[in-house]
Amino acid sequence: MESSLFEKTLKEKTKGIEEILAQYLPEEKGYQKTVLQAMNYSVQAGGKRLRPMLMQEVYRLFGGQSDEICPFMAALEMIHTYSLVHDDLPAMDNDEYRRGRKTTHIVYGEAMAILAGDGLLNYAFETAVKAFETAETEYMPRVARALGILGRKAGIYGMIGGQTADIEAEDSSSAISGEQLLFIHEHKTAALIQAAMMIGAVLAGASDDDVARMEKCAYNVGIAFQIQDDILDVIGDSQQLGKPVGSDAANEKQTYVTIYGLEKSGADVAALSEEAVSILRMTRSQAGVNPEAADFLEQLITELIHRNK
Repeated sequence: MESSLFEKTLKEKTKGIEEILAQYLPEEKGYQKTVLQAMNYSVQAGGKRLRPMLMQEVYRLFGGQSDEICPFMAALEMIHTYSLVHDDLPAMDNDEYRRGRKTTHIVYGEAMAILAGDGLLNYAFETAVKAFETAETEYMPRVARALGILGRKAGIYGMIGGQTADIEAEDSSSAISGEQLLFIHEHKTAALIQAAMMIGAVLAGASDDDVARMEKCAYNVGIAFQIQDDILDVIGDSQQLGKPVGSDAANEKQTYVTIYGLEKSGADVAALSEEAVSILRMTRSQAGVNPEAADFLEQLITELIHRNK
C-alpha cells in the first residue's frame, strides 16, 4: 500500500475507533461527575489507538465481522489509559504532560487521578462483558476466553507485574540486568499488545495455533515498540513526541539503550520487526485469511515500530 493511501486509511480507521470509544464512555452526570470527567479527559487525550486497532485488524484477518469486538476494543483502550494516568502520578513517573496535554493529576489533582484510573479499570470490564449482549450463543465461549485473556494480560501476571518490576528496578541501587529489563518490557508494554492481537484472533474463531502465533507476533511488536520508545527518549523531538525527551536520563532510569547502546538497540528493533512481519506473512498464506487485513497489519506494525513520535 502506498504511503499516502496507508496514511489516509490509518486516519479513517483511527476515526472509526474514536467513534467506538465515544459510544462506551460514561455520561458525565451525578454526584460522581468529576471522576467521570477525569476518566473521559484521560481517554480523549488522543494517541495512536494502537491496541484497539491491532485487535480490530487481527479480528478482520481471521474473518471476524460482527460487533462483539467493539466492547473489547473500548475496554482495552480504557485499561491502557488507566495505566498511563497512574504512571504519570508523582509516586510513579511524575509527568506533567502526556500527548501534548497536561496529565490528569495536574488537571484534576492526585486523588481524582487515582480514582479516574481505578474507574477506568473497573469500567473497562463492565464494558467488555457487554460483548455477551451481541454475541450469538455458540460464540459466547469465545467471549469468555477473551475476558480471561484481558484479565491476565492486564493483571499481576501481565502489565501490573511488569510495572511492579519496573518500580523495584528504579528503587534498586544495583544495576538492572538485560533479563530483568526484557521481563519489564514484556509485561509492562507487550502484554496489552498481546491481549489485543490474541483477543482479535479468539473472537474471530482462529485456531489455538494461530492465537499462539499472534501472541508471539505481539511480543515482538511490544518489545520493539518499547525499545524504540527508549531510543526516542534519547534522540527524539519533544514537540513531535508530545512529551519531554531525556526524562529517562534525568531520572537515572536504566533502559535498553543504556544497557546495550543505540546501535544494538536499533538493530534489535529491526530484527524483532522482521520476525513479526514474517509471522504475519506465514499466517497470510492460510486459507480463509483476509489478505487486505494482512497487508494493512504488516504496514501498521512496521510503521509503529519504526516511528519517530
